[in-house]
Amino acid sequence: MERGLLRSARNDDERARNDKGITTDMKRFTQSCFWAEFKSRHGWKNCPVTVDGTNYSVLIRQLYLRFKKISIAYIPMAPECDSALSPKELAEGLSKLALALKPELPANTFCIRFDPAMDFEETSNRNEYVQNFRRTNDSFSVKKALTDVQPPDTTVLSLTDGTNKRSDEELLGAMKSKWRYNIKLASKKGVTVEKYNFTSAGFAKAFEEFYTLFQQTSQRDGVQFHNKSYYQDLFELASKSQHAKDEKVTITLYLAKHEDDYLAGIITLFCPGEAVYLYGASGNIKRNLMPAYLLQWTAIQDAREYGCPAYDFYGMPPTDDENHPMHGLYLFKTGFGGKIIHRPGSFDAVIKKGDYTLYAVAEKLRAFYYKVIVKKLHRR
Repeated sequence: MERGLLRSARNDDERARNDKGITTDMKRFTQSCFWAEFKSRHGWKNCPVTVDGTNYSVLIRQLYLRFKKISIAYIPMAPECDSALSPKELAEGLSKLALALKPELPANTFCIRFDPAMDFEETSNRNEYVQNFRRTNDSFSVKKALTDVQPPDTTVLSLTDGTNKRSDEELLGAMKSKWRYNIKLASKKGVTVEKYNFTSAGFAKAFEEFYTLFQQTSQRDGVQFHNKSYYQDLFELASKSQHAKDEKVTITLYLAKHEDDYLAGIITLFCPGEAVYLYGASGNIKRNLMPAYLLQWTAIQDAREYGCPAYDFYGMPPTDDENHPMHGLYLFKTGFGGKIIHRPGSFDAVIKKGDYTLYAVAEKLRAFYYKVIVKKLHRR
């Protein structure tokens, strides 16, 4: 493959350095040793593999299909790809990478799922790319997955100008005016933000407050969450992380409080390559005090001081569609002045067609249950 599976730059300065598609050393958090260790505590097995000098964190999950044990391999947010790759080139590249990975995987692996880190600026371009992939690659062993694992649509806020950290004035100036107003309103009305790591005094109580907000959000919006231990492990593992300095990860809980009431909270991840807004929750009272805006602004400032080059809001609807049930989330995340990014989602390199076919049917039914039936039951 002539261009190779190469990285698409995140900002104009990086694009200038990578206009020939040269791979950089920037690593997303989902490819870090920390994340691999965390996922290994929750149903996955980490299988690190090196191909042509590039390290990949491969996650393995064992499943049962018709009383037979099978394995799926998953490589989150990798490989790094140039958006100039044609659908045919992408399919060929993923197929070759899958062949290189296969000998290192369990013998019963039926599929390797990739999340190519390929950024498009327009939804239409991304959708056309995926459609062309499906039309032109039937002869390849790589298929577009029926469901996407990582959120394909997001907005990423640059925290530097390529050389220096952006000032508060620059960051605020890039926001919509209503967002600046809401940040000031929250502060003016007495909303404060508390910060906690796993080793902070009062973390246990703060986490319980956050999880209560989580449950309220789930009941109100029909959002499905992991069990409590999943999030507790995330904090605990970050506190014990002994990984290399260039992979140091910090997980922080932010809680917005007014008087004696906790109003909202978020969980963020900071690492040298990026900052990510992982999870959020809000209560049912005093929503007019705009606590979510102050929470995000505080986290953005902290991410900048931590040295993160960008803040990823990590997941939103693909377009500004007023009929979308999460339209409010789209408006909220895009109002902070970040760049909207659309990715093509997950792709499957099929190793065993029979097992893959059965798995695809089961996955489709599961997606229908959670996305259609559960949501309808919630609305009742």
